[in-house]
Amino acid sequence: MVIPLSTPATEGALLVPYPATLDVPRELVEHVAWLLYEHRQARNTRWRKLGCFQQALLTLVHLRKNETFSQLGAGFGISQATAWRYVDETLDVLAGWAPDLHEALTGLGEGNHVIVDGTLIPTDRIRADDPYYSMKHRKHGMNVQVIARPDGTPLWFSRATPGHTHDLTAARAHGIVQACLTRQILVLADRAYQGAGATFRTPYYHHREQPTHYQQFNRDHARLRAPGERAFAQLKSWRLLRRARCSTRRIGTVVQAVHTLLTCNYSG
Repeated sequence: MVIPLSTPATEGALLVPYPATLDVPRELVEHVAWLLYEHRQARNTRWRKLGCFQQALLTLVHLRKNETFSQLGAGFGISQATAWRYVDETLDVLAGWAPDLHEALTGLGEGNHVIVDGTLIPTDRIRADDPYYSMKHRKHGMNVQVIARPDGTPLWFSRATPGHTHDLTAARAHGIVQACLTRQILVLADRAYQGAGATFRTPYYHHREQPTHYQQFNRDHARLRAPGERAFAQLKSWRLLRRARCSTRRIGTVVQAVHTLLTCNYSG
């Protein structure tokens, strides 16, 4: 008699813990653990099955490796539901430390320039409503905007909007266009942002048919804008954001939490 692997009789046998390593600095885990400790103290939280360090590690494993809550629970000796609650709590704590748009632009003004771009966070919800389907990427997902420094360091990530949202529409809705205009910050962006006006600079269309200085402008523009891709590369080094399994309503929180991890100073 052959028993399928997916039957309840063998479900427990599939969840066998094993030793593994996580490619993040120990100091980062300790920093997240300290934030959780402060959170627990503020809420006067009672005893938990996992300490702050283990809860921090649990969350970082989930973000970095995109393991399911069943796998996490088996590895840390807790139930699937408890793993979900611990991860959800930690994400909220981390997201609370992410800067808002105005905080991110503090200190920038006329004479400074930033890079603005958008990316799609793919989801596995292929039956989602049409608004989540991006024709540009030919997949379901959520649109996230980034403002990055000239060297590609992320300054700010937006909340996530349905994947069909056009980049220019998203930039206007998040207040990026107006905020940069108010501070007279020069913005380098791709052709998706043509029509933003204000302080946005985008490449010329059909530049090969234009005078030589148009072609040179596009080359210089591409060279200056290229480091902006580093921001998304850093974001998606956390595998959860390469194909998110969570609710689309939580992706924005995950992005904000990862931003905190990318930019936090844990030296102290």
